[in-house]
Amino acid sequence: MEGQKINQYLRQLPPVHQLQNDDRFKTILKDYQLTSDQLTKFIQQEVSGLRKNVRSERLTSFSCQDVEEVIFENAKKKVVEWKEDRLKQVINGTGTILHTNLGRSRLSEQAVDHVANIARNYSNLEYQVAEGERGSRHNIIEDLLKEATGAEAAMVVNNNAAAVFLILSALAKDQEVIVSRGQLVEIGGSFRISSIMEESGAHLVEVGTTNKTHLFDYENAVRENTAMIMKVHTSNFKTIGFTETVTTDALVKIKNKQENFIFYEDLGSGSLYDFKKHGIGDEPIVKEVIESGVDIVSFSGDKLLGGPQAGVIVGKKGIINQLKKHQLARVLRVDKMTLAALEQTLKIYLSDKDALSNLPTIRDVTRSLEGIKQQAEDFISDIYSKTSSYRIKLQEGISQIGGGTMPGVELPTYVATIMHESFPAQELAAKLRACTPVIVTRIHDNRVCVDFRTIDTKEMSSLVKGFLEMEQY
Repeated sequence: MEGQKINQYLRQLPPVHQLQNDDRFKTILKDYQLTSDQLTKFIQQEVSGLRKNVRSERLTSFSCQDVEEVIFENAKKKVVEWKEDRLKQVINGTGTILHTNLGRSRLSEQAVDHVANIARNYSNLEYQVAEGERGSRHNIIEDLLKEATGAEAAMVVNNNAAAVFLILSALAKDQEVIVSRGQLVEIGGSFRISSIMEESGAHLVEVGTTNKTHLFDYENAVRENTAMIMKVHTSNFKTIGFTETVTTDALVKIKNKQENFIFYEDLGSGSLYDFKKHGIGDEPIVKEVIESGVDIVSFSGDKLLGGPQAGVIVGKKGIINQLKKHQLARVLRVDKMTLAALEQTLKIYLSDKDALSNLPTIRDVTRSLEGIKQQAEDFISDIYSKTSSYRIKLQEGISQIGGGTMPGVELPTYVATIMHESFPAQELAAKLRACTPVIVTRIHDNRVCVDFRTIDTKEMSSLVKGFLEMEQY
């Protein structure tokens, strides 16, 4: 296209001020409750895009009327997309309980209600009500954590990675920390124990080998500049075969011989509930670790605990007080909503209520196979009663706990494997992700798979509705 013609088309593009005076501009403002500046930004983006298309000769003919209609239609689509929530409800049909990409633990109803109440009102976050004086947020739930874990003291930071960083920075800066080579783990987001230790200013002393570390490896590494022995629970992988690790009890004995360093155990997930009594995994219970004599322990709040994202630190009072006074404690502190959710989660563990029925994470991990099967059968029956577009099979399957927790543990489950007469599996899965609420599934052997272990009974009507929406296409 000649330069003269390009310039001619460019001159035909409507100026933004003209579009702002158009009735369609005013209608969109009213319908979507936008400010003029917001809508003008979307209009400018559309005009700019058309200008680029003309210059690149992707747009070679148009009428002013058609162009204006296209601009307003596309701007409206952008407005609708912008108005949608970025953080959306998701139905998790993957069977992975602590799905990191889907927010890990679902909170209990008690926690949700308490968060909402604290969020909409003022609270005593840093106020001592009885004394009428300034207080500390560290004290809000410390008594609950002490009771739940048997520790002398406790505090909370924003996640377990932050807990590790604070502990190393406050207690081992410019000093040596002994860690087994088999425990130098990397978790999600390339977070490595060795790297976080370097950032904290502590000096890593590696002992043993990848597969075997002996008690004498630790004993030989202890010296004058040793600040800490750190045991890292390898919660996101499992080494099998020719292996050996040193138990917590054995490391406590080393610590008791020499009182000049700290024994710190990072549990990663950390559990207050004994899943072993259900024959599930071999995760240590926090209370048992504290009772063994470990000085300080850290673990996540949003994994096996079943609460909000948080890093919980429990242990000896003198050490915890030292952490509370460190400058990083303010940098890494949690807000009122996290504390509210964690408070109610801990109260469930400590009350007469059954944690199995009140904490979604524990309930989903320990669900009966019969209950999952019945839920899947109800789904299949409901779908077949309303449409003949699907072919569904009920199959036995395997659920994962997820979140880097209990690697190698497989939970038997029931899965509905689904085919649609018009859409291949990838397309059907994509359409389900476009539903409200979003439905996330797995694909196996060209079938969409829905694992009912991670689907709440309250979500069943929305799940069925999502599959029936395919009839609109």
